[in-house]
Amino acid sequence: MTAIPLTAASVAAAAGGVVAGDPGQAFDGASIDTRTLKPGELFIAIRGERFDGAEFVDAAIDAGAAGIMADRRSAKAFAERPGAKRRVPVIGVDDTTIALQALARAIRRESGARVVAITGSAGKTTTKEVTSELLSTRFRVIRNRGNFNNHIGLPLSLIDLRQRPEIAVVELGMNHAGEISTLVRIAEPDVRVWTNVGEAHLGFFASLDAIADAKAEILEGARRSDLLVANADDARITARMGGFAGRVTTFGVERAADVRAASIVDRGIDGTSAQVVTPHGTVELTTPLAGRANLANILAATAVALEFGVPLAEVAKQAAALRPASHRGEVVRLARGVTIIDDSYNANPTATKRAIEVVAGSAASRRIAVIGEMLELGERAEELHADVGRALSRAHLDAIIAVGGAPARALADAAVAAGMPIAAVRHVATSDEAADAVAELLRAGDLVLVKGSRGIKTDRVVDRLKSAWGG
Repeated sequence: MTAIPLTAASVAAAAGGVVAGDPGQAFDGASIDTRTLKPGELFIAIRGERFDGAEFVDAAIDAGAAGIMADRRSAKAFAERPGAKRRVPVIGVDDTTIALQALARAIRRESGARVVAITGSAGKTTTKEVTSELLSTRFRVIRNRGNFNNHIGLPLSLIDLRQRPEIAVVELGMNHAGEISTLVRIAEPDVRVWTNVGEAHLGFFASLDAIADAKAEILEGARRSDLLVANADDARITARMGGFAGRVTTFGVERAADVRAASIVDRGIDGTSAQVVTPHGTVELTTPLAGRANLANILAATAVALEFGVPLAEVAKQAAALRPASHRGEVVRLARGVTIIDDSYNANPTATKRAIEVVAGSAASRRIAVIGEMLELGERAEELHADVGRALSRAHLDAIIAVGGAPARALADAAVAAGMPIAAVRHVATSDEAADAVAELLRAGDLVLVKGSRGIKTDRVVDRLKSAWGG
């Protein structure tokens, strides 16, 4: 199928801009970053609070940009500058961020693709990846790159729809009210998936209910034909999904749902088995993805797959072959029976407690947790970290290393107060210190959970252990 052409004229028409130069100039894609821009792409000079992309126009041209989009003032100044190497089309727009979003929406509409959009406090990326794998058995599917899930990353991903896939699976992220609304207006999803409501970004909201209200923006602008896939186990979701204008399918582990798991067998780091009951029949499903949180993610993806006609037998086959994304619950087996659960990509209290449950249900000589501070929790940070510390104590782990500032210290103190021996709990300021500490502590047969917010860089602990133990 012929790709949607991306020319200076078509971009300007979609973005409400004016072209100076050759309107027929074609672009191979779009980029906002001169460090990753490929020759032939359109460079979009995004202006942020601390930077102005217009300052990097020369670097973009040197990198091979085939055209420039900038605010009207910068575009005019650039177009009027002398020099042969400046002779690329320049598209002037009122606001480059809004123009990028408008371009993405125009391509989304012209592509004819159906869009699946996923939001939630935890599990968005895993659900996106699993959904994409299930749908790829029957359809040409694209997914947004990495965690390109905000008001800039999502439209950059949607521009890939010019290749006319049949389905696009994207995640929608937010840390302030109104952001999901913007993303929904850009993506115009046919299927919306709401995984859960948790404490992620609580520092930007007054309460969990306020987070739920912001996530509920995924319900906006729906047509009667649209589908919502909602978590029946989350009371904050079920309280809000009645306002959805389209159809609703629920999934769940603990409560009655359209797609639900029964007869669950938790196998610790070796994964989970369950009987999955759906309106289309029942199937025995076994997956190497560990924990009930991942099982819920698979149920959500299954509900989407069934909407698109993927047979249950194919769902079960694909579930058995799933592997976690890098640093997202990845099980790393090292020399002498040492095993790491590398969940260092990010963390919030709910997801961390779920990871602790996996460790508690896994056999090992000793079970150790390296828990990095969970960021963006606001005034309740120390309280929520202390709650995780108590969960660690209840799990009867052999050692804990808490990493970060005062909230991490609160976690360590709460674990000791809840009954863990003081000698088994340590607080350090940095992940480099944590790496030294766990490297000294580690013995053959140990199981280590490494989890923390990205800003704490607990992936350095994983790298150190891989280096020391032959990973």
